[in-house]
Amino acid sequence: MPKRRDQVRMTPAEVDAFLHGRHTMNIATINHDGTIHLVAMWYGFVDGDPVFETYARSQKVLNLRRDPRLTALVEDGDAYENLRGVELVGTGEVIESRDVIQAAAEDVVHRYLDLPDGTDVADIAAAMSAKRVAIRVRAEKVVSWDHRKLPTG
Repeated sequence: MPKRRDQVRMTPAEVDAFLHGRHTMNIATINHDGTIHLVAMWYGFVDGDPVFETYARSQKVLNLRRDPRLTALVEDGDAYENLRGVELVGTGEVIESRDVIQAAAEDVVHRYLDLPDGTDVADIAAAMSAKRVAIRVRAEKVVSWDHRKLPTG
């Protein structure tokens, strides 16, 4: 009988499809005193990597500049048999390139805001990304689960 962990693991294609869904990513960084700083962020993709933009002086950016390690969690489901999630363990790369910040912000706008056709996404993204940096999530380890794969009964 297969191990339960093996039963619920997502394939790489399933992980990719899940991460490209409209979810919130929880980002955990390490504070100066060793405690965990945990925040929920909308995110987009730049060159295939999850990226979020945030204020350059935010606690998570201060933490990542000091120690780039992070863990990100994207999950959904409201009953045990429907729980799904992906944990990304790795580092966060602080990016100050306006082009990357703009690309991340535009993807966030496309993914999360229900805007009417013809809306100037670039202008909205530019306005929301002022005084911000982008954080590229560099996953070194991916853990996934999809309880919908469990046998029922």
